[in-house]
Amino acid sequence: MTDNQSKHAEPRAPRPRKSRLPGGGSRRRSAARLAAVQALYMIHIGEQSADDVIRDFLEGRMGGEAIEVDPDTEEERVAALIDFDQELFVSLVRGVLAEEARIDETVSQSLTSGWQWDRMENTVREMLRCGSYEIMERVDVPPRVAINEYVDVAHAFYAGPETRLVNAVLDRLARVVRPNEMERGRDGDR
Repeated sequence: MTDNQSKHAEPRAPRPRKSRLPGGGSRRRSAARLAAVQALYMIHIGEQSADDVIRDFLEGRMGGEAIEVDPDTEEERVAALIDFDQELFVSLVRGVLAEEARIDETVSQSLTSGWQWDRMENTVREMLRCGSYEIMERVDVPPRVAINEYVDVAHAFYAGPETRLVNAVLDRLARVVRPNEMERGRDGDR
Protein backbone atom coordinates (compact mmCIF):
# COMPACT_ATOMS: atom_id res chain seq x y z
CA MET A 1 0.00 0.00 0.00
CA THR A 2 1.26 3.47 -0.74
CA ASP A 3 0.48 6.94 0.50
CA ASN A 4 -0.35 5.74 4.02
CA GLN A 5 -3.50 3.98 2.78
CA SER A 6 -5.01 1.48 5.16
CA LYS A 7 -6.46 -1.87 4.23
CA HIS A 8 -9.98 -0.39 4.48
CA ALA A 9 -12.05 -0.39 1.32
CA GLU A 10 -12.92 3.28 1.69
CA PRO A 11 -10.05 5.68 0.96
CA ARG A 12 -9.02 8.16 3.62
CA ALA A 13 -6.66 11.07 3.81
CA PRO A 14 -3.04 10.05 4.35
CA ARG A 15 -1.88 10.61 7.92
CA PRO A 16 1.46 12.29 8.57
CA ARG A 17 3.71 11.43 11.49
CA LYS A 18 2.96 13.91 14.28
CA SER A 19 6.61 14.12 15.36
CA ARG A 20 7.49 15.46 11.91
CA LEU A 21 4.81 18.14 11.69
CA PRO A 22 5.87 21.76 11.25
CA GLY A 23 5.82 24.04 14.26
CA GLY A 24 6.17 27.77 14.59
CA GLY A 25 3.99 30.82 14.99
CA SER A 26 1.78 30.19 11.98
CA ARG A 27 0.75 26.67 12.97
CA ARG A 28 -2.87 27.13 11.86
CA ARG A 29 -1.69 28.11 8.37
CA SER A 30 0.75 25.20 8.30
CA ALA A 31 -2.07 22.88 9.37
CA ALA A 32 -4.25 24.32 6.56
CA ARG A 33 -1.56 23.47 4.01
CA LEU A 34 -1.31 19.93 5.33
CA ALA A 35 -5.11 19.57 5.27
CA ALA A 36 -5.22 20.91 1.68
CA VAL A 37 -2.72 18.25 0.58
CA GLN A 38 -4.82 15.58 2.30
CA ALA A 39 -8.08 16.90 0.81
CA LEU A 40 -6.68 17.04 -2.73
CA TYR A 41 -5.39 13.51 -2.29
CA MET A 42 -8.91 12.41 -1.33
CA ILE A 43 -10.49 14.27 -4.25
CA HIS A 44 -8.12 12.70 -6.75
CA ILE A 45 -8.19 9.10 -5.48
CA GLY A 46 -11.71 8.95 -4.07
CA GLU A 47 -15.12 9.11 -5.57
CA GLN A 48 -16.28 12.17 -3.63
CA SER A 49 -16.76 15.60 -5.09
CA ALA A 50 -14.53 18.49 -4.08
CA ASP A 51 -17.47 20.10 -2.27
CA ASP A 52 -18.08 16.95 -0.22
CA VAL A 53 -14.41 16.56 0.72
CA ILE A 54 -14.07 20.24 1.66
CA ARG A 55 -17.21 20.03 3.78
CA ASP A 56 -15.96 16.84 5.49
CA PHE A 57 -12.67 18.54 6.39
CA LEU A 58 -14.36 21.72 7.61
CA GLU A 59 -16.77 19.72 9.75
CA GLY A 60 -13.98 17.54 11.16
CA ARG A 61 -15.08 14.25 9.58
CA MET A 62 -11.80 13.96 7.62
CA GLY A 63 -8.23 15.02 8.28
CA GLY A 64 -7.17 16.49 11.58
CA GLU A 65 -5.24 13.37 12.55
CA ALA A 66 -1.64 12.27 12.61
CA ILE A 67 0.19 9.13 13.66
CA GLU A 68 2.00 9.56 16.96
CA VAL A 69 4.70 7.06 17.92
CA ASP A 70 5.39 6.27 21.56
CA PRO A 71 9.18 6.69 21.92
CA ASP A 72 9.41 3.91 24.52
CA THR A 73 7.29 1.21 22.90
CA GLU A 74 7.38 2.32 19.24
CA GLU A 75 3.62 1.78 19.30
CA GLU A 76 1.63 3.95 16.90
CA ARG A 77 -1.63 5.68 17.74
CA VAL A 78 -3.81 8.27 16.06
CA ALA A 79 -3.55 11.77 17.58
CA ALA A 80 -5.58 14.90 16.90
CA LEU A 81 -3.98 17.90 15.19
CA ILE A 82 -4.56 21.57 15.88
CA ASP A 83 -7.36 23.43 14.12
CA PHE A 84 -6.43 24.78 10.71
CA ASP A 85 -7.01 28.12 8.99
CA GLN A 86 -10.22 27.26 7.16
CA GLU A 87 -10.09 30.22 4.78
CA LEU A 88 -6.58 29.30 3.59
CA PHE A 89 -7.56 25.64 3.33
CA VAL A 90 -10.55 26.34 1.07
CA SER A 91 -8.55 28.84 -0.99
CA LEU A 92 -5.78 26.30 -1.61
CA VAL A 93 -8.05 23.40 -2.50
CA ARG A 94 -10.29 25.44 -4.81
CA GLY A 95 -7.32 27.31 -6.31
CA VAL A 96 -5.38 24.15 -7.10
CA LEU A 97 -8.43 22.52 -8.66
CA ALA A 98 -9.13 25.61 -10.81
CA GLU A 99 -5.53 25.82 -12.04
CA GLU A 100 -4.68 22.11 -12.00
CA ALA A 101 -3.91 21.64 -15.71
CA ARG A 102 -1.60 24.67 -15.79
CA ILE A 103 0.06 23.68 -12.51
CA ASP A 104 0.61 20.09 -13.67
CA GLU A 105 2.18 21.25 -16.94
CA THR A 106 4.44 23.73 -15.14
CA VAL A 107 5.54 21.20 -12.52
CA SER A 108 6.15 18.53 -15.16
CA GLN A 109 8.55 20.92 -16.90
CA SER A 110 10.34 21.57 -13.60
CA LEU A 111 11.08 17.91 -12.85
CA THR A 112 14.60 16.58 -13.18
CA SER A 113 15.36 13.35 -14.96
CA GLY A 114 14.42 10.31 -12.96
CA TRP A 115 11.12 11.79 -11.79
CA GLN A 116 8.02 11.45 -13.94
CA TRP A 117 4.84 13.30 -13.02
CA ASP A 118 2.48 10.48 -13.97
CA ARG A 119 4.47 7.92 -11.94
CA MET A 120 4.84 10.02 -8.81
CA GLU A 121 3.06 9.11 -5.58
CA ASN A 122 -0.24 10.92 -5.18
CA THR A 123 0.74 12.60 -1.91
CA VAL A 124 3.90 14.08 -3.47
CA ARG A 125 1.89 15.30 -6.46
CA GLU A 126 -0.56 17.10 -4.17
CA MET A 127 2.29 18.75 -2.24
CA LEU A 128 3.79 20.00 -5.49
CA ARG A 129 0.42 21.21 -6.73
CA CYS A 130 -0.27 23.15 -3.54
CA GLY A 131 3.23 24.61 -3.30
CA SER A 132 3.21 25.57 -6.98
CA TYR A 133 -0.19 27.20 -6.63
CA GLU A 134 1.04 29.34 -3.74
CA ILE A 135 4.17 30.36 -5.64
CA MET A 136 2.33 31.07 -8.89
CA GLU A 137 -0.87 32.67 -7.57
CA ARG A 138 -0.49 33.82 -3.96
CA VAL A 139 1.77 36.86 -4.17
CA ASP A 140 0.93 37.58 -0.52
CA VAL A 141 3.04 34.53 0.40
CA PRO A 142 6.81 34.92 -0.07
CA PRO A 143 8.06 32.10 -2.30
CA ARG A 144 10.62 30.92 0.26
CA VAL A 145 7.86 30.62 2.85
CA ALA A 146 5.81 28.47 0.47
CA ILE A 147 8.82 26.29 -0.30
CA ASN A 148 9.67 25.81 3.37
CA GLU A 149 6.06 25.05 4.29
CA TYR A 150 5.73 22.27 1.72
CA VAL A 151 9.15 20.84 2.53
CA ASP A 152 7.89 20.64 6.12
CA VAL A 153 4.72 18.92 4.90
CA ALA A 154 6.88 16.48 2.92
CA HIS A 155 8.95 15.75 6.04
CA ALA A 156 5.71 14.89 7.86
CA PHE A 157 5.13 12.05 5.39
CA TYR A 158 8.56 11.03 4.10
CA ALA A 159 12.13 10.61 5.27
CA GLY A 160 13.61 9.91 1.83
CA PRO A 161 14.22 11.66 -1.48
CA GLU A 162 10.67 13.00 -1.73
CA THR A 163 11.49 15.92 0.57
CA ARG A 164 14.46 16.90 -1.59
CA LEU A 165 12.27 16.61 -4.69
CA VAL A 166 9.63 18.95 -3.24
CA ASN A 167 12.35 21.44 -2.29
CA ALA A 168 14.11 21.29 -5.67
CA VAL A 169 10.98 21.53 -7.83
CA LEU A 170 9.41 24.39 -5.87
CA ASP A 171 12.72 26.27 -5.72
CA ARG A 172 13.22 25.88 -9.48
CA LEU A 173 9.67 27.04 -10.15
CA ALA A 174 9.99 30.05 -7.82
CA ARG A 175 13.21 31.16 -9.54
CA VAL A 176 11.32 31.26 -12.86
CA VAL A 177 8.00 32.70 -11.66
CA ARG A 178 9.24 35.12 -8.96
CA PRO A 179 12.96 35.64 -9.62
CA ASN A 180 13.28 39.04 -7.92
CA GLU A 181 11.87 37.78 -4.63
CA MET A 182 14.06 34.69 -4.75
CA GLU A 183 17.16 36.79 -5.45
CA ARG A 184 16.66 39.18 -2.56
CA GLY A 185 15.29 36.47 -0.27
CA ARG A 186 18.67 35.01 0.68
CA ASP A 187 20.14 37.92 2.59
CA GLY A 188 17.31 40.47 2.40
CA ASP A 189 19.46 43.20 0.81
CA ARG A 190 19.90 42.17 -2.80
